[in-house]
Amino acid sequence: MILFLRALFVLVIVSMLGVTTWASLDTPLFAIPRAVWTHPWFIATLVDAYWAFVSFYVWVAWKEQNLAARLLWFVAIIALGNIAMAAYMLRELFSVPAAGPLADVFTRRNPGRLALPVGLAAAGVGIYLLA
Repeated sequence: MILFLRALFVLVIVSMLGVTTWASLDTPLFAIPRAVWTHPWFIATLVDAYWAFVSFYVWVAWKEQNLAARLLWFVAIIALGNIAMAAYMLRELFSVPAAGPLADVFTRRNPGRLALPVGLAAAGVGIYLLA
């Protein structure tokens, strides 16, 4: 199962990086037409996505025992969405042996390493500032 999940989250991060790069090169983030931003289905999809991000973050906040790591992961997940979530899952999935128990991925708490969340949070904030 761990090998399957590693492959799944590699697919998620690669596809999200690809589609967001393609979209960014086609249309700047804040140049999306008003008709799109105000469409009820766009708003509903956005609210749905952000509630999913917050739900995932609640688990991350439980796993990470360092307040700084918790805050940085929040910024990264809200700013980068599935890219940050896939990065988190890949970090967790590659920290256990491929044949190890899946429970180790989901229930092991972390001391709160900062390198990855610092990089992702900075990238997320930088992208929005440049947009």
